[in-house]
Amino acid sequence: MKLKLHWQIIIGMVAGLIYGIIAAYAGWGSFTSAWIAPFGEIFINLLKLIAVPLVLGSLVAGVASLSDVRKLSRIGGKTITIYIITTVISVTIGLLVVNIMKPGKSVPQEMREKLQATYQSEVESKEDSAKKVRERGPLQPLVEMVPDNIFNAASGNRNMLQVVFFAIFLGIGIIKVNNDKSAALLNIFEGLNDVVIKLVDMIMLMAPIGVFGLIADTINVIARDNIQQVVELLSALGYYAIVVLLGLILQTTLVYPTILRLFTKMKLIDFIKGIAPAQLLAFSTSSSGATLPVTMERCENNLGVSEEVSSFVLPLGATINMDGTALYQAVAAVFIAQALGLGLDLGAQITIVLTAVLASIGTAAVPGAGIIMLVIILEAISVPSAGIALILGIDRILDMCRTVTNITGDATVAITVASSENQLGPVNFDD
Repeated sequence: MKLKLHWQIIIGMVAGLIYGIIAAYAGWGSFTSAWIAPFGEIFINLLKLIAVPLVLGSLVAGVASLSDVRKLSRIGGKTITIYIITTVISVTIGLLVVNIMKPGKSVPQEMREKLQATYQSEVESKEDSAKKVRERGPLQPLVEMVPDNIFNAASGNRNMLQVVFFAIFLGIGIIKVNNDKSAALLNIFEGLNDVVIKLVDMIMLMAPIGVFGLIADTINVIARDNIQQVVELLSALGYYAIVVLLGLILQTTLVYPTILRLFTKMKLIDFIKGIAPAQLLAFSTSSSGATLPVTMERCENNLGVSEEVSSFVLPLGATINMDGTALYQAVAAVFIAQALGLGLDLGAQITIVLTAVLASIGTAAVPGAGIIMLVIILEAISVPSAGIALILGIDRILDMCRTVTNITGDATVAITVASSENQLGPVNFDD
């Protein structure tokens, strides 16, 4: 009997973990980089390859199928409102746990100086990127959301918000045109969407090998042929990591199930079974954008979300809904302030909430993008941005975890919106 997808991914993760530890002890770093990591890169590149066609096809078809701009406005209003509310809740949870547990007080001065020296070059790189973002005008995000060339926008996954804007804009245009004239164009996008979903099935055949390569490479990058370095890092930053993980667990296991219980009839066990493969993939890839094809497939085929809702809510969520990233940014900002001996008053904490919520909307759905926005948050509360050196060493692991929260939030909102529109069908686990 063929193993279900989530079991295949788990086996790949465990095998990658075991190999990574052995490789670190044996000093196989160069071999891992040359012969193991490329399989992970190929897998994640394949997922990124179809992300833009998927968003374009599904979103145009989804918006056009609404056949009424008022209906689009209603669904869009619900989606964005819920996304903002869940992000505010996640940031608040992050601030509560970090202020109560105070992980920054536990970092020894010696380790603090060592981390700052080790990651100085990376800090400077992130500061340069953040400076460019910070110098933008207050309305620049709106300007950047509207592309001047759709082909340029579609050339990179970091421009996904522009692709989303164009897809919605084009979908509205199709609604406004006579059905006889728009049918042929709509069929093209519906066909594109169907083809991309089949490509997802083909790509997922490689999932166990790809996940194996990604996990092995993650350990290789952190260990650098010295497993003792991982032990030292975890001993110094372990408490901070626990605080971040606690916040993410609270958001994922309390907030989202509560939303489902209050506003839908979805059973929690069905939700977990349905979204588990996407969660495992999110953990492996650290990318909401790369995971999007699988998230959409699971919501539509297994959790009963209509294609009309899924094709609108999930691509939008992968672009603007970053609950896990926002929570992590709140914890990291306060942690760095604590470690540097700086106090944050109520005004600074409120600034963190507002800045983190806005930053999560503009954060690209790719690995590590949250760090750049964290620099901006630190600047907003007058904490030296060089302090990010304290958390860079362990960021890759936490990035994997917060991406799981991000896509779980997307799926929760999709189910909630579908239920409110009477477009939530029965669950299906025949596959």
